[in-house]
Amino acid sequence: MAALLGIGMLWGCAAVRVEPRPSMEPGSDGASAGADHVQVGLASWYGEFHHGRQTASGEVFDMTGLTAAHRTLPLGTRLRVTNLENGRIVRVRVNDRGPYVTGRILDLSHEAARLLDMVERGVAPVRLDIVGP
Repeated sequence: MAALLGIGMLWGCAAVRVEPRPSMEPGSDGASAGADHVQVGLASWYGEFHHGRQTASGEVFDMTGLTAAHRTLPLGTRLRVTNLENGRIVRVRVNDRGPYVTGRILDLSHEAARLLDMVERGVAPVRLDIVGP
């Protein structure tokens, strides 16, 4: 929690404005969250190695699509993902499970990561807002 506060203080100097809302600790269970569910943490991306393989939803992973993997949110959940470093926003649909790396809350498709301008770094601090089932 202290680490999140420290990171939050650094972000306070950025041009991105994040309005206060109820939040969850990263990694906690979000299955019962409502429409204003918010989660803040690190996102990563996955691409070519998984391209064409089956996702947890049963569909084939397309690295050029706007999809994401989350550990607990229901498959099909639509998210607005905000890169807290640059303010870029992308909307994605959860169609897979993961990430399986400690400390990360979301794995994005390559295209979603590209739109958030995080491909080169590999990870970015993000805010997740549920925008639909």
